[in-house]
Amino acid sequence: MKKDISRRTFIKGAIATGFVGPLIVPNLSFAAPPSGRLQHAAIGVGGQGSYDLGQINSSEKVDVVAICDIDANNLKEAAKRYPKARQYRDWREMLEQEENNIDSVNVSTPDHTHAPAAMTAIQKGKHTFCEKPLTHDVYEARKLTLAAQRKGVATQMGIQIHSHDFYRTAVLWAREGAIGKVKEWRAWSSASFTNDTKKRPEGTDPVPKHVEWDLWLGTAPERPYKKDEYHAFNWRKHRDFGGGSTGDFGCHIFDSVFGALDMTAPTSLTAQVESNSDAVHPGWVMVDYEFPGTKFTTGDTIRGSWYDGGKKPNTHLSPHLPEGHELPPSGSMLIGEEGTMIIPHYHMPELYPLKKFKNYPVPELVTRNHYHEFVAASMGSDVVPGANFDFAGPMTESVLLANVANRFPGETLTWNAKRLRFDGHRDATRLLKRRYRKGWKVRGL
Repeated sequence: MKKDISRRTFIKGAIATGFVGPLIVPNLSFAAPPSGRLQHAAIGVGGQGSYDLGQINSSEKVDVVAICDIDANNLKEAAKRYPKARQYRDWREMLEQEENNIDSVNVSTPDHTHAPAAMTAIQKGKHTFCEKPLTHDVYEARKLTLAAQRKGVATQMGIQIHSHDFYRTAVLWAREGAIGKVKEWRAWSSASFTNDTKKRPEGTDPVPKHVEWDLWLGTAPERPYKKDEYHAFNWRKHRDFGGGSTGDFGCHIFDSVFGALDMTAPTSLTAQVESNSDAVHPGWVMVDYEFPGTKFTTGDTIRGSWYDGGKKPNTHLSPHLPEGHELPPSGSMLIGEEGTMIIPHYHMPELYPLKKFKNYPVPELVTRNHYHEFVAASMGSDVVPGANFDFAGPMTESVLLANVANRFPGETLTWNAKRLRFDGHRDATRLLKRRYRKGWKVRGL
């Protein structure tokens, strides 16, 4: 198997995905940095941000020249690892001050800051790695995808398993017809970030000295600081900041399904939810999608479903699974004409019936590093990162549509991808885009 994705392969794949919008083939051969090393800046260096930066730096072709975080404690720890990096608290200031000094940026912040920071970097012509979900809003995902195309920068979304042999094996098996054409698919996650509180917390706590609360809020509506409620983890359940379990895990688990079947934009979706709150995401969500069929599926349409918060599909949907089969905590299931493939989250895919596929050949894949793909592309090689925004952006749109549908449980929403709206549903369409807080306007969004 080839290790890297060529320009020709990418162009053919981009056309096959049917992304609705102007197909602008990006410049996939970038000029190497004059220094011969990638001059890199990081936005968010705590938690996942620390890991992302460490992996990017591990390529040994990178100089980390600037780091930014609203939390002084995170910044202090990162400075120990990158003592030569200049330190910032405000990503806007960093990108302005370092514009002529950096080649690339990674954005590893809470979801609501992904698009503003990534768009600003892209508009300045910087290669951009952005954590999943690519954006907080559907509108942002579309705009970020198109901006990256126009600017011709290297991009990669932080769905690291995309590059792993597990998911790549699943994609190859499906595309070579191991289970025949696929009739329907299901995807699920056991994650749930919402507790019994279904409203915005009341009261306020003193802001810790090491936290710049206004910078943490960024584009989101102003609200008082509440200890342990937002920074550094629990923001995920709040609609203003995170995408709930769907946004947090949907991009990971939709990844192999979209790659395997060439899924495009859905045409409709209907949600069932545990609760409906303006403040926080539901404890669990189940969403039924309808997509256009592809050459890897049966019929003109195909049904796909998402479950989170511990909900799972019924295994009776597949005639190929043994009675009482236990599905993994998180993963996806492709039900084909000749078999069923189960793709556990971060484990090797399984083909059923087991007896039929006992000796089915496993491809010998060359190991890829998700982060080093990004570095290589940014350095001027012909590598195209597999989760570049032309793939990640449209997929993120499909994931985030569920976070709109879960506000209208039981209603079937008709999605018009070309016009970026729900036909006949103004209330749902209004939720595709949020209003940025005064003073935080971002060009292009």
